[in-house]
Amino acid sequence: MFKFQKRLVLLLLALILLLAACGNDANEESKEQSEDDNEATESSEDKGTIKIGMNNWVENIAVSNMWKVILEEKGYEIELVSIEKAALYEGMASGDLDIGMEIWLPETDKSYYEQYEDEIELQDNWYEGTELALTVPAYMDDINSMEDLNEYKDEFDSTITGIEPGASIIMLTEDAIEEYDLDYELQTSSEPAMLTELKTKMENEEPLVVTLWKPHSAYAELDLKNLEDPMNVYGDSENIYYATRMDFEDDHPEIVEWFNNFILDDDQLGTLMAEVESADSEEEGAKNWIEDNQDLIDEWIEE
Repeated sequence: MFKFQKRLVLLLLALILLLAACGNDANEESKEQSEDDNEATESSEDKGTIKIGMNNWVENIAVSNMWKVILEEKGYEIELVSIEKAALYEGMASGDLDIGMEIWLPETDKSYYEQYEDEIELQDNWYEGTELALTVPAYMDDINSMEDLNEYKDEFDSTITGIEPGASIIMLTEDAIEEYDLDYELQTSSEPAMLTELKTKMENEEPLVVTLWKPHSAYAELDLKNLEDPMNVYGDSENIYYATRMDFEDDHPEIVEWFNNFILDDDQLGTLMAEVESADSEEEGAKNWIEDNQDLIDEWIEE
């Protein structure tokens, strides 16, 4: 009986020691997990919020959402700020915005850039070979040049349909109306509104002249032609750059490095825009495109 009691006491002591050891291990694991979570949280907080100015152009919406997805996967918090071109430059100059994705140079954004070039940092280009133009449906066989427009002003109701009032292409179109002595009124709206009207008119094969530019998904979706510009009012082909606020590179050198590696050709940008436009949300479209082009993304952000 005594031996049995002794064995029982020893067994209970062993059980108590085992439970205590398990408790310590669990506490250690919990502590380590808590420390890891804290480190991850601190790391994410240290990276802060990046504000990207996004004007309402298809290619800008596409690349802005693409970078939002990529940078958030890297632990950054990204805020896309919808904004017009003039306010984009002012926002970067004041430090309210970190990045502007779409700077057309040397001509289209010349007036804005010259005003703010000492207050922002122009970075690398990500697209080469832009084109600005007045554009009509391809079925308008007799209209091929801007010099033809006055002859057909009644068909067009003497109206050119444009985008946002602050856009550079709008200012250039105002110059074109003067240079070509066009008896037309420039009707400004927004890019989505302009595209809606263009598609509606083309469904009925009606005349319409709009302000448009390459790169744009409309050229892949619709049969369009750009009017010749003998006076070269819209200028030569340009490149699209991105810009940042002053000192952004000091704060986030890795982002600048990734962005400077970033470049898209017509096919890549065309498929990105198509995905963003066709998906249930712009961000979802960007995610779909990234999944299909991960090798390209890896080239930009290789560490």
